Amino acid sequence: MAEPNRNTIEVFENPYPGRDYEIETICPEFTSVCPKTGHPDYGTITITYVPLEHCFELKSLKLYLQEYRNHGAFYERVTNTILDDLVAVTKPKWMTIKSEFTPRGGIRTNVKVEYRAK
Repeated sequence: MAEPNRNTIEVFENPYPGRDYEIETICPEFTSVCPKTGHPDYGTITITYVPLEHCFELKSLKLYLQEYRNHGAFYERVTNTILDDLVAVTKPKWMTIKSEFTPRGGIRTNVKVEYRAK
C-alpha cells in the first residue's frame, strides 16, 4: 500500500463562504502501525474545522486515512501529518485533529493538534 499522500484528498467549494460554521467529522476505524513494534494501532480521528473556501470530500478522506493502515508512525506524527495535509488542501480558518488511540499495555494516548489561519 502507498504512503499517505495529501493528493488523495479532494475538495469542493464551501457552499456558505460568507458564514462561519463548524464541521466535525469522526473517523472511528483509523488504523496505523507502531514503527517500533510493528503492531497495529487502532483509534478514532476527529476532525473539526471552520472552512474558508473549500471543504474536504468524505470518500477521498476515507481513502486517504486508509493509506495509514500499513504506515509506521508514532501517534504524534500521525496526528500532526493529518493536520498538515488537510490544512494544505482545504486552507481552513481553523482546524483541530484529535486522535484517540485504543489502550495498549494499559496505556491510552490521545493527541490533539490545532491550526488557526493568520
